[in-house]
Amino acid sequence: MYSNRLLSPSTFISLFLTTISLLFFYSCNNATSLVPVTPNIIPAPLNQELHEGQFVLSSKTAIKYDEVFKVSAQFLESYISDSSMIKLKEDSGANTIVFVKDNSLLNEEGYILEVLPETITITARTDKGAFYGVQSLRQLLPVALERENNEERIAIQCLKIEDKPEFVYRGMHLDVGRHFYSIDFIKQYIDALALLKMNTFHWHLTEDQGWRIEIKKYPKLNEISAYRKETLIGHYSDQPHQFDGKKYGGYYTQEQIKEIVNYAFNRKITIIPEIEMPGHSQAAVSAYPELGCTGAQVEVATKWGVFENIYCTKENIFTFLEDVLDEVLTLFPSKYIHIGGDEAPKTRWKSCNDCQNRIKKEGLKDEHELQSYFISRMERYLNSKGRQIIGWDEILEGGLAPNATVMSWRGTKGAVEAAKAKHTVINTPTSHCYFDYYQSTNEDEPVAIGGFLPLEKVYNFNPIPKELTEEEYKYVLGAQGNVWTEYMQTEGRVEYMVFPRIMAMSEVVWSNSKRKDYDNFVSRVEVFNKRLDVLDINYANHLYEIKGELDTENKELHYNLKALTEDKTIRYTMDGSQPTLASAIYKDPIAVNGNLLLKAAVFNTKEQLGSVFEQKLNYHKAVNKKITLNVKPNKTYKGSGSKELINGINGSNNRFGDKEWLGFWGDDLELTIDLIEPTNINSIETRFYNAKGQWVYAPKKVGIAFNDLDFEYYSVNEEGLIVDFKVSNFNVNGVRVIKLKVPNYGVIADGVQGAGHKAWTFIDEIIVK
Repeated sequence: MYSNRLLSPSTFISLFLTTISLLFFYSCNNATSLVPVTPNIIPAPLNQELHEGQFVLSSKTAIKYDEVFKVSAQFLESYISDSSMIKLKEDSGANTIVFVKDNSLLNEEGYILEVLPETITITARTDKGAFYGVQSLRQLLPVALERENNEERIAIQCLKIEDKPEFVYRGMHLDVGRHFYSIDFIKQYIDALALLKMNTFHWHLTEDQGWRIEIKKYPKLNEISAYRKETLIGHYSDQPHQFDGKKYGGYYTQEQIKEIVNYAFNRKITIIPEIEMPGHSQAAVSAYPELGCTGAQVEVATKWGVFENIYCTKENIFTFLEDVLDEVLTLFPSKYIHIGGDEAPKTRWKSCNDCQNRIKKEGLKDEHELQSYFISRMERYLNSKGRQIIGWDEILEGGLAPNATVMSWRGTKGAVEAAKAKHTVINTPTSHCYFDYYQSTNEDEPVAIGGFLPLEKVYNFNPIPKELTEEEYKYVLGAQGNVWTEYMQTEGRVEYMVFPRIMAMSEVVWSNSKRKDYDNFVSRVEVFNKRLDVLDINYANHLYEIKGELDTENKELHYNLKALTEDKTIRYTMDGSQPTLASAIYKDPIAVNGNLLLKAAVFNTKEQLGSVFEQKLNYHKAVNKKITLNVKPNKTYKGSGSKELINGINGSNNRFGDKEWLGFWGDDLELTIDLIEPTNINSIETRFYNAKGQWVYAPKKVGIAFNDLDFEYYSVNEEGLIVDFKVSNFNVNGVRVIKLKVPNYGVIADGVQGAGHKAWTFIDEIIVK
């Protein structure tokens, strides 16, 4: 039965208060669910100001843009609609994302992103700048949007960003000759570059081990050159070489390449193809033997390295390469074409009648000038087609082609030489830019080519060599990270080697190099890794590793530990046991007065976060004494200085680029150790790295002298990746000074990697007992 009776005042008040409480409860919970993402943008913007308030993105949000910003605006629309329930409106509303053109902005890749409570404005001079504004906005959205989810309303922090890149060339390289990757993976790689505001993809398409681009006029390049009969197992330095016995290869059709080029274009990325010449061409010669000097049949290379089967300089070779380039030019609209020019042994040219006749005919001095002729001739052809060449720094040898851009990889010397000659340069030295190097000292890291390039070293790279004047700076276009894939059999392995080092490189080339803050960068990487998790990108997480340092500045030795990430607890043991939550907390440097076995790890309140750091110190008679060298280590492999050779710590067993190994390029080394007091000596030992595939050779002999006595020389075993050298039973009293002479191996022989160059010497701890 329905009642018309009115509510009593007390009942009405009670219901009113209940309703208000429910509304307040709903409002609070709804507000809680709309907490904006804290800005942690990579690469760091030039200027960023946080403001009070938030913009709420929803299906009520409109988007407005002129035709000039169509690519950027549609990228943003698709990104939001494909991964959430939000569909942006085209009609104007109170809640709007607006793209604004401003021709007063000087940098065509710069942008201004302003987020206000009712409006998001992306201001730019070009669509490139707008696109980079979109990528910053993307990083202000929840990481869940990288995959499909049910978000209907998203809060965005109010702020203003004024941003522009420091360098016009911001590149990443990928070698697909050694290992071949799918079209989908190439697209994912390009997506990652776009997110990090890179603008160039250097696609290394031809190699000794495989030709990866379809050339219709020369079908054997794809029938024969694209496949090798088998692949090297393990590391090149492992002896004897072993192979898997499995045919391997593939190539990209011209239609697939067009698809990739268009995909990159819509992400503001230029693809620069690399067609190697005159070296690294054995795969092509295997299909067409007449391209070589001997005409002999060779096979596509099955192991890594440098090979003598390079292009000849007969006239038909230039016809072949021009034909190849004609098809390449129809696929790639880039201003630049990379023609390699590196690691071209001249052995065949020296004994080839055609090449020697070419030298005489052209009035050339030698085979180095013949290579310069080769490169210059190909440059003239590409110039006639409206293109320009990039080559590795070997193209400087014998004279630089008139309009060439130099990509300097053997240090920065090539960049300096080219810039001073008023040629544009791109810096990509092995020391800071080779992502095929190890990135951690952990012995369980996946096999890599060698070297050591941790995240911090990439981050601290300055693409402008200090030898250049301010006027010469303008010739440095930028830098790039290189990914050579000899030991990257899978796409996941490529990702592991690239991430997070690509993030550091993005800041090197985008963010102002004078505003370095590594601790802040690491904290942003920690956040960015959550985005990679959602994107299902494999990455190396070394953020929770520990950095150890022996303090040798004082008479008393101490060992210091530091976590890479702030606000973390380090726990350690000194008895050989694994650290746990119950282990001692590291607070102060640890005193060292004898042998030491230290293990430590980073913990939060619940668990261990990173891998266990382990340091063994062998406290021998030379530890913390005085040492002098006749020459300085090469600046790329100088560690922490000469004291590293007598600090009681051995270098890595797998890589020579850590701070304990010292590297010398072509120098005869003499070391003097002052023991301070007369000492009884029984033995001296050390180790040499012997990675011949990387131009690193152990010396043939070592000289030892005590006090003022003459040197006695002892032979060195030259086999193995690491060569142990030890001389025992001296039993000499009253030794104050020990001298060691380490003659450089000499010039590397023809037919192997580094031929014609002096070898590197890498020496480890000198142990005196």
